[in-house]
Amino acid sequence: MKKKFAAAGLALASFGLPLASAPVHADPSEDALLKRVDALSEQLDQLKSELKQLKAQNEALAAQQERQSAAPSAATATATAAEPGVGVPDAHAGVVATVPSLLDKATLFGYGEIAYNHYDHDKAATEADLRRAVFGIGYRFDANTRFVSEFESEHAVASSDDAGEFEVEQFYIDHRITDWASIKAGLILIPSGILNEVHEPPRFYGVERNFVETAIIPSTWREGGIAVHGNVFNGFTYDVGLTTAQSLSKWDFTSTEGRESPLGSVHQELQLARASDLAQYAALNYNGYPGLNVGGSVFTGEIGQDQPNFPASPRTTLWEVHSRWTPYRFDLSALYTRGSITDTAGVNLINVGQPTPIPKSFYGWYVQGAYKLWQHNSYALNPFVRYERFNTASSYAGEPAGLGLTPLPTESVKTYGVNFYLNPNIVLKADYQNFTVDKNKDRFDLGLGFMFY
Repeated sequence: MKKKFAAAGLALASFGLPLASAPVHADPSEDALLKRVDALSEQLDQLKSELKQLKAQNEALAAQQERQSAAPSAATATATAAEPGVGVPDAHAGVVATVPSLLDKATLFGYGEIAYNHYDHDKAATEADLRRAVFGIGYRFDANTRFVSEFESEHAVASSDDAGEFEVEQFYIDHRITDWASIKAGLILIPSGILNEVHEPPRFYGVERNFVETAIIPSTWREGGIAVHGNVFNGFTYDVGLTTAQSLSKWDFTSTEGRESPLGSVHQELQLARASDLAQYAALNYNGYPGLNVGGSVFTGEIGQDQPNFPASPRTTLWEVHSRWTPYRFDLSALYTRGSITDTAGVNLINVGQPTPIPKSFYGWYVQGAYKLWQHNSYALNPFVRYERFNTASSYAGEPAGLGLTPLPTESVKTYGVNFYLNPNIVLKADYQNFTVDKNKDRFDLGLGFMFY
């Protein structure tokens, strides 16, 4: 404060110097002197105003310093807490952190996608849709502990009369124990396949997610549970967990939903989830060579959940292997997955005649290749092709003679398209999809996708 008043004094002195050093004329006119006095008076008034503002600022600063010195320091107040300044009331210290501390630790991220689908043979089905609007909130409690959440709105409007949904996609705490092991607990994504954990639109090719990682691996697949994950050695990562499982009592024998995605139709998503039966999963990936990922996973658990009409203990198992390689300008990937549900014959027998019995097995695979054809500054043009085959009901458990229950045909889909990137986080997409079995699904797609973090 003394420095500020000293500066003001120097400024005042400088205003007087022109008067003291000005040459004295022999016969200065009265008008000239009056103008000179008026000018100096205005300068003095301006200086007084500035000094008044400086005084007010210094008094406010002194008052703030007094309040801070009167309150306990953050280090003292939160000595028993994991880390000070988390932006919420501290039960140990009885103080609240400041807003800047909250902003330093909190993060906002998200993604969105809009799609237009024009069908060749079923023009009435052509539609435009805000597929997803996703917003995530993260928070870092300390160097080892973080919170992750993701909230998703689908199809623009969510209500009892609309097709849209609002859902919590992730909600968990992740704590690092050592350099090679962290533990997470809450609503977590199952590390199955390539897309389930990394599914933002700029990170996959095509307007829609591929069918194998939608119909067989039900992207985005999440369960409530606890898991341990980390890096072990030479580029190997692991993720093992104990989670909730599906509930077979949710199977609707009258709906086509089970034909579209067997596991997706009976997932619980931690919504009042039946939990008398739990599941286990394990995933292992190798990323030790630049641009290469090779991995696989398995998920298994009983899904009867002790519900009526399920005398046996049906179990679901889904396993997959995958690889992705990005040499030079290429992006090459492949995936194979197979699933099963056991002890379904008795349940199907109870519901004889319904259009959608529970399958015994289902599978799918795809190969995909993309090439960065052109790039200029942040722009990039990546054409791609994908071929996939999948069957959501490749077999059924033994059925009584005469039911005429036959496996579904295996669908094949060829996709030709291009991703045009405005920058790595914003992409415009166009593709054409050709179906072998259900020709009514042949279509041309346009899309816009983005992500931020």
